[in-house]
Amino acid sequence: MPEPVRYCRRVRDGESTEQPRRSPPLPALTEPDIVARLRAAGCVFAEDEARMLVAAAPTPADLAAMVERRTGGLPLEYVIGWAEFCGLRVAVDEGVFVPRHRTEFLVDRAMALLRPGAVVLDVCCGTGAIGAALVAAIPRIQLHATDISDAAVLCARRNLAHLGARVYHGDLYTALPAPLCGAVDVMVANVPYVPSADVEMLPREARIYEAREALDGGTDGLDVLRRLAAEAVVWLAPSGHLLVETTERQAQTAVAIFSHDGLIPHVERSDELEATVIVGTRPAAPTRSAV
Repeated sequence: MPEPVRYCRRVRDGESTEQPRRSPPLPALTEPDIVARLRAAGCVFAEDEARMLVAAAPTPADLAAMVERRTGGLPLEYVIGWAEFCGLRVAVDEGVFVPRHRTEFLVDRAMALLRPGAVVLDVCCGTGAIGAALVAAIPRIQLHATDISDAAVLCARRNLAHLGARVYHGDLYTALPAPLCGAVDVMVANVPYVPSADVEMLPREARIYEAREALDGGTDGLDVLRRLAAEAVVWLAPSGHLLVETTERQAQTAVAIFSHDGLIPHVERSDELEATVIVGTRPAAPTRSAV
């Protein structure tokens, strides 16, 4: 709340005037002050967050405002405007899904399948973090990305435009250009996979501030995965791969979905990141026998 303006009375040539006299500015927040406030607000990594806030704030007034927003519950990434992902600084706009470190396992598995010049499609791209990490690691890949969210598409374009990527606004495949049909070497997707009944049990930062459409995967959490897998073989090149992040609990159902839709599935797991990725491969095109 702004400091009240106090007035003093001055007499000049027999006339009275009211002149504002403002209280002296509050002292700038120190890093220990910020750590204490963050701890009181329940921030687990208060020291790390305090350093990031201090580094991001242009002025002491900006710093005070940013600390206020963070202690009020706004995710740190929205406060400072970026998230660290695979060693990159990725811009994050409010309301857009914040990239999680466990998704770095999805990037790692995709990198193992990519070659320079490959065609890559990032579906439900959010900030575009996955695609940006792949471009940074694999030279000359042709990156395409798509998302249903207006805010996500704008954010992804900020992160990917300078990399030569194309970002489309649409529901899964609906906005993609026809030439991509049958041409995608690797498709990556961090689709919403939280069961609807579990959304209310998510951490407050995600539940309140991130778009529900980026979290809610339907009754069993796999509704979007089903829709994605149903058309994957149309867009993948022969021997192309679809990689989707999910949970260990959902893995076997996801495997069955992939198999039903013509993909050869297998499960990849990282205990360190507590991450599960389903990889589905489109069978190679049959070769013609010599006549």
